[in-house]
Amino acid sequence: MSDLYMMRHGQTLFNAHKMIQGWCDSPLTDLGRSQALFAHNYFLQNKIVFDHAYCSTSERASDTLEIVTGNNMPYTRLKELKEWNFGKYEGQSENINPPLPYNDFFKKYAGGESQSEVENRIVGAVTSIMQKANHNTVLIVTHGGSLANFARHFDANALEGAHYKSGIPNCSIFHYLWDGNTFTCTSILSPSVS
Repeated sequence: MSDLYMMRHGQTLFNAHKMIQGWCDSPLTDLGRSQALFAHNYFLQNKIVFDHAYCSTSERASDTLEIVTGNNMPYTRLKELKEWNFGKYEGQSENINPPLPYNDFFKKYAGGESQSEVENRIVGAVTSIMQKANHNTVLIVTHGGSLANFARHFDANALEGAHYKSGIPNCSIFHYLWDGNTFTCTSILSPSVS
């Protein structure tokens, strides 16, 4: 069994202003940096040491990862770990989002990705990472939409109390066990920083 810790980046300027972010980017806020520091301390206190770390190519994810690891380990940035592409809705108010589930809305009406495309992309990327040799304790910093689609894909395997619920607070940490074939979520932790 290998351990995978997947987490969402810290709060950003766009998050604070309730703007759709997707593939565009905005910097971490002071709260976002505090949330990442909370995660850093959580891993330290629980003696969780990563042998590999990955994040999306978005600056908000790499900045979060650097805080979480104390800027003390190399990491790999992968485009496949990026957020859902919301097309021309990016940078707009979250108030214009359609009701859930989004399904193929953003592909059809905004030139972005469908839900199945996001799910296949993130599941494929994370599975490829965990299939690599000597990946025993891995950190992946990604995004709310990507993390939600990954969690939904494996939700039937989740242990009691670790099932995905709509809405993932910034810097939430999902702990998965990887058995070489599938992922089982054992716990979900959300930072108590506000």
